[in-house]
Amino acid sequence: MDDALYRDITEYARSTPGWVHKLAEVGTQAGLLLLMAVALVVWWTARRGSARGVALALLVPVTTAVAYGISEIVKALVDEDRPCRTVTHAVRSIAACPAPGDYSFPSNHATLAAALATGILLARPLTAWLVVPMALLVAFSRVFLGVHYPHDVAAGLVLGTVVALLGARLLVRRGTALVERARGGSLSFFVRA
Repeated sequence: MDDALYRDITEYARSTPGWVHKLAEVGTQAGLLLLMAVALVVWWTARRGSARGVALALLVPVTTAVAYGISEIVKALVDEDRPCRTVTHAVRSIAACPAPGDYSFPSNHATLAAALATGILLARPLTAWLVVPMALLVAFSRVFLGVHYPHDVAAGLVLGTVVALLGARLLVRRGTALVERARGGSLSFFVRA
């Protein structure tokens, strides 16, 4: 089923004009950069607001890094070859197929996009109109370019979302206390008497 869906998407991708291919190749990286820029803007605008809002904004890169680390561990454990190398009767991928040993499951791009978008949404819900479509486009572009199976990006989206949600839930109280102490000029809690 996944092979057939992969073939359908990549065949459609191959039928699109060359400029769409270029846009997808650039967009897969640019989408992540845009999400990172939005996270920075969210932090910048939150820094004078509530301590909780600042903590949530500061947790975006933390939970994103954790999600990425987990995705790398899962990749090493699962070691699923890329579909551009293994799916029979598939068209040639638009993007160059990554080298052997650069495994497919889960998609790091999808994981990063979902973690960034979820963290941003927790800190600034009004950004949903931008960050949700951007995360989904980044994830879809990985299949469109031919370098991931659909289940790779679905797993990456779930992983990034879950890590960002859990991270925020587990760390926001501590992060809020840190921000409050930093605002009060006291970070002495790092040194226990």
